[in-house]
Amino acid sequence: MLLKYFYDDKLAQASYLVGCQATGEAIVIDPARDIEKYAKAAKANGVKIVGVTETHIHADFLSGAKEIASRFGATLFLSDEGGSDWSYQYAREYKHRFLKNGDTFTIGNLTFEVLHTPGHTPEHISLLLTDGGSSAKGPIGIFTGDFVFVGDVGRPDLLEKAANVSGSSEEMARKMFRSLSRFKKLPDYLQVWPGHGAGSACGKAIGAIQSTTVGYEIRTNWALQHDDEEDFIQRLLEGQPEPPTYFSMMKQLNKEGAQLLQEVEIPLHVDDSIAVVEAWLEQGIVVDTRPAKVFAQKHFPGVINIPYDKSFITWAGWLLDYDRPIYLLAPKQSIPDILKYLQSIGMDQVASTMDLTVFDLHDDSKFVKYEEVTPEEVKDTVQTGQLYVLDVRYEKERNEGYIPEATHIMLGYLPVRIQELSHDKPILVQCKTGIRSAIGVSFLQANGFKNVQNLIGGYDEWVKLGFPIVR
Repeated sequence: MLLKYFYDDKLAQASYLVGCQATGEAIVIDPARDIEKYAKAAKANGVKIVGVTETHIHADFLSGAKEIASRFGATLFLSDEGGSDWSYQYAREYKHRFLKNGDTFTIGNLTFEVLHTPGHTPEHISLLLTDGGSSAKGPIGIFTGDFVFVGDVGRPDLLEKAANVSGSSEEMARKMFRSLSRFKKLPDYLQVWPGHGAGSACGKAIGAIQSTTVGYEIRTNWALQHDDEEDFIQRLLEGQPEPPTYFSMMKQLNKEGAQLLQEVEIPLHVDDSIAVVEAWLEQGIVVDTRPAKVFAQKHFPGVINIPYDKSFITWAGWLLDYDRPIYLLAPKQSIPDILKYLQSIGMDQVASTMDLTVFDLHDDSKFVKYEEVTPEEVKDTVQTGQLYVLDVRYEKERNEGYIPEATHIMLGYLPVRIQELSHDKPILVQCKTGIRSAIGVSFLQANGFKNVQNLIGGYDEWVKLGFPIVR
């Protein structure tokens, strides 16, 4: 048996290539939209991709299942649980098989048994794998998707918060409790291969280890320590992170089937021109991908700064608009990767790109900056109410303590709550360390706020210096 693990650290997402080396056949589980890595791995290991499956309709990234079915003629093995609202609408365009609880299917000598494990979503399935080419009589492991993670379980509130299914959070939490009861009856030795690692918004405390076992999770996973259903539901629902706004779009596209990557128009890369950037600003959203400290010193008015780092795709999903063209200011060598990550969440509307050498053009009258300040520099003006303090941290962070009188709007909600802010005072934006707040400053500036400052070191530095806080 062949088992290859793929992990995207920007999406904290895991996928798998599972192959039968005896027959030269393989299947991909929970693929990302960019399928080149699976194609290369299959070729390198002498197997052909004949199947593709996913544990559920994903909310945090675009699935590559349709891409694989189209490119390789692979059979789609997809859940038929959860009711008609959660069925895959594009599947009938390709070879497919819909799966119910208890069904089995084979890839060469490998057998997959379907377990319906609702809780994260209604249609969620897990896959028990038995290697028929070995002497073992039972399964070797289970692909759990967003059901059981290392140290955590899938959140049950996304349908209500991201897909607007009113009242579904408690219902899904109860289903998760029953699904976990079934999980506890599996053999201790079974390996567990989850769909996400630390940093994913699909859970609240996911571990960073690649895999685990049923027995280890029964002993250590907080969610498997609860025998009382009501206590479990309360604990599961509390403290879940804010779901990114793009999650609802992912649900829709993964259910209906996104356009194939070969159909996505390649953006035009244009020569350095201040006039062109100014024209872009009239047509759509311009994103500057430089580090925040560089952006602070010199940038175009009206441009949003989302640094190209590990968190780039998260904040792009929160702050950018699917209905408007996107224009990129980025190093030419980084543009292919940036486009790939935007496409991983369905942002296919990048119209043009430009290299960062545009900032070498000597016309400083066209550029602006923003002020970065330390807690020592603004302590007195904060305490006397001369600054409007905007806290852009997550709600969980805010609940642990905050600067007195600070208004709380989580960074991702700025696009829909920006009208609540006043232009009457200078705005001091703060987060935990000063990284997210820098993005917030750029967003406010791009939307007409003239006097905006970023608190360097953020809340952590404020606390370290012993300045007043509210707990």
